[in-house]
Amino acid sequence: MRRPLHDCRFYGILDLGYVETCNAARIVEEMIEGGVDLIQLRGKANSIEKLIDLAAVLHELTTKSSTPLIVNDYAEIASRVPVEGVHVGQDDDPIELARGKAGRAVLLGKSTHTVEQARAAEREGADYVGFGPIFATPTKPQYLPVGLAAIRRVHAEVGLPIFCIGGINMDNLQSVIDAGAKRVVMVSALLRAHSIVDYARCATDMLA
Repeated sequence: MRRPLHDCRFYGILDLGYVETCNAARIVEEMIEGGVDLIQLRGKANSIEKLIDLAAVLHELTTKSSTPLIVNDYAEIASRVPVEGVHVGQDDDPIELARGKAGRAVLLGKSTHTVEQARAAEREGADYVGFGPIFATPTKPQYLPVGLAAIRRVHAEVGLPIFCIGGINMDNLQSVIDAGAKRVVMVSALLRAHSIVDYARCATDMLA
């Protein structure tokens, strides 16, 4: 049984822009050991066939700990590998189309950059939203930060699980929590940490 979405607080993204494919399995194991609740495989510069092969390997690891594995962009992967979810952006497939491509019941998450987009994602049938970037981030340099003030508003207006994302690290995590966030995503801060296990444990302790 996968971990229920509402119980998930800390979402880690394995971004192949930061990680060599040969190190992916080791890093996922470290994320799991550190207590990451959800793991997303993101590889925008990689072919879908490469991502299918890698998702199959990683899913064997995440299944052992009941950690949901989410794939970014390509819902078709979920029809080939028993991953637990798919995440789409504003310019990707609509939720209904992504569900059709997956061909089975999976979690569907959507990236949102305004409160209005988050509300639209809820109406569209998303299971959760990513909301941000909260701060400037090298991962998504094209987006202006939404800032801390938007966190409380989006939680007041959207009933879905909301994962705040964008430039979040251990130095600013408390300010994000104080602003009303219950769930966060980390990418570069986690992947570049001296010890992914220790970094994740610190974050999960703060979010508990």
